[in-house]
Amino acid sequence: MTLEEGRRVRLTEDLGIGEAVAGEARAVVGFLSLGAESEGTVERVDGELPESEEVREYQRLKALFEDYGHTMPVASRERLEAEIAALEPEWVAHRERGNRVTVRVRLDNGFVLDGVHQDVLTAL
Repeated sequence: MTLEEGRRVRLTEDLGIGEAVAGEARAVVGFLSLGAESEGTVERVDGELPESEEVREYQRLKALFEDYGHTMPVASRERLEAEIAALEPEWVAHRERGNRVTVRVRLDNGFVLDGVHQDVLTAL
């Protein structure tokens, strides 16, 4: 998914913010979080690095396999699986490098998430 400024997004999971405290003793009374399905607008995109050709090819072949692999002849499916397996080390290295985009999102409820990873957002 490519995020860009002005794009509407939705949280895909709950995000824990911190403890909720009350009273003079500052006793912990709960935990504050932003719920999944909260929506907002991307204000800024940080740290976006271009993907290598191998990573893009892995993504393309993996999507092809997931969508149509069950309909392919056995020999074609096996060849596709071998091509995916050959590209998988590049994909794993790409993920380990932390090539995740972080963004600043202003949620509709007024909260601002800064430096949030794109992995917890989905574009609308």
